Amino acid sequence: MLFNSYEFIFFFLPASFFIYFLLLGQRLVIAAKGFLVFASLFFYSWWNIDYLPLILVSMLFNYVIGNTLNENFRRIRVHKKSVLAIGVVANLALLGYFKYSDFLIENFDLLFGESVALMHLALPLAISFFTFQQIAYLVDSYRGETGEYDFLNYALFVTFFPQLIAGPIVHHAEMMPQFASRWNAVKNYRHIATGLFIFSLGLFKKVVIADTFAKWSNAGFDTASVLNFFEAWATSLSYTFQLYFDFSGYTDMAIGAALLFNIKLPFNFNSPYKALDIQDFWRRWHMTLSRFLRDYIYIPLGGNRKGSIRTYANLLITFVLGGIWHGAGWTFILWGLLHGIALVLHRFWKIAGFSMPKILAWLVTFLFINFTWVFFRAAEWGDAVKVLKGMLGLSGVVVATGIEKHLHTLFSQTSIVAADVTEHIGGGYMLLLSLAAALMLVIAFSNTNSFRDKKMTFWHMFAASLLFSYAVIQSLASSTEVFLYFNF
Repeated sequence: MLFNSYEFIFFFLPASFFIYFLLLGQRLVIAAKGFLVFASLFFYSWWNIDYLPLILVSMLFNYVIGNTLNENFRRIRVHKKSVLAIGVVANLALLGYFKYSDFLIENFDLLFGESVALMHLALPLAISFFTFQQIAYLVDSYRGETGEYDFLNYALFVTFFPQLIAGPIVHHAEMMPQFASRWNAVKNYRHIATGLFIFSLGLFKKVVIADTFAKWSNAGFDTASVLNFFEAWATSLSYTFQLYFDFSGYTDMAIGAALLFNIKLPFNFNSPYKALDIQDFWRRWHMTLSRFLRDYIYIPLGGNRKGSIRTYANLLITFVLGGIWHGAGWTFILWGLLHGIALVLHRFWKIAGFSMPKILAWLVTFLFINFTWVFFRAAEWGDAVKVLKGMLGLSGVVVATGIEKHLHTLFSQTSIVAADVTEHIGGGYMLLLSLAAALMLVIAFSNTNSFRDKKMTFWHMFAASLLFSYAVIQSLASSTEVFLYFNF
C-alpha cells in the first residue's frame, strides 16, 4: 500500500488512527498495540501477502536471539559471540538469498562460462530496512544496551507501518520508550496538526514534484537511444531532483503519519544538496542509514583509530557495502566505491589544510553527487554510458531553433546544430524552468525538519490543505509512481 494511494490516505490511515485511540480511550493498551501491529502487518501484506510469513519468522527469530544476548533468558548459558554471529549471519543470509542470488549466479556464469539458471526471486518489500534494523538490535543486545521487551512491543518496533517499508531506519532506544510512554496514549492535537502538515508537504513533494521529474528521467535513461548535451544534463538533473523529492517526500509522510500516533521518528534529511563537501552530504542525506553504516560497520572495522591507511580502507569498505545494500548490481557497487574514494580524498584535503570558496565547494560537491547518481539510476552499464557520454558533449550539442544565426561562426566550425533542445525526453522550456525551480527549493528554502516542533497556525493548515488538495487532484490526472526506495 502506497502512502500516496487513496486506499492509504482516505481509508487505512484514518481507520487505524481512530481505532487505535478508541482502544486506548477504553484503557485497552495491549489491545491497542496489538491492533497497531495487526494494522501494520495488513499494510505490509497489501503489497504481497506471500511474504507475510517471512517478516513474522524474522521478528520471532531476532526477538529470541536478542533476548538470549541481553540475558533476559538467564537460565540459558550461551557463548554470546557465537549467538550474535548466528543471528547476524542468518539475517544477512535471508537478505542475500532474496536480493543477491541472481546477481551472484550471473557473475558466476560470466566468470566460469557456466549457464546456471537464474532464480528470478521477487524482492520482499522492506527486507533491506527491517533486516538492518534488527541487526542493530542484535548488536546492541550483545553490548547490553537493550532492555527486557515483550514480544508485542518488539513487534511494534519492527512493524510500525509509517517506517516499515522504506525507513527511516529506527533504533530501539528511540522507539521503545515512546511506545511505553503513558503520555503518548492520548490524542495530542498539536501532534495531529503538525503531522497532517508534514504529511501534506511530503505528499506534494512526491506526487507533484518527484513524479513530474520521473517522466523526464525515465525518458532519458530508459527510452531515448541517444542524448545530446542538454538532454543528458537535463536527464541526470531530473533524476537528482526526482530521487531527492521522492525519498524526502516519503520520509516526510512517514514522520507525519507517525506523529498522528504521538511517535517521533528520527529525521532522515537535512537539506543534503546544501552540502559543501562529501562528508557534509552524508551527514545530511539518508541520515539513519549513515548512522547505521557508521555505528555498525565503520566503527567496528576500526574507524579512524588504527592509522590512516586502515581508516581509508574502512571508509572504502563501508561505502562499497552501502552501495551493495542499495542494490544487487555493479553500478551500485561503483556508486558506493566512488563515494568512498571521495571521502578518502576529502580527508586528504582536510589534512593538507586546503580550502576553497563556499560557492565553488558547493558546486563541486553538487556536480559530483549528480554525476554519481547516474550510476545509481542506470539499469545497466549502457544506460550510464549513454547519459555520461551526452553530458560530456560526445553525442552532439543542440541549441534552440532561432538562435543559430547568432552563432553562425560557431556552427561552421563545430557539430552544434539547431533543433528542439529536449526532443528525445520532452518537457521543453517547462523542464528547464522546473530544474531551476527545484534547485531554488533545495538550496534557498528551509527543510521540513524545522516544522516538527513549531506550533501550527491557521495559515500553516491552510497551506497544507492547498498542497494536499492539489496533490490529490494531480494524482487523478497521472499514474501513481512507486517510491524509489521500495526497490532497495
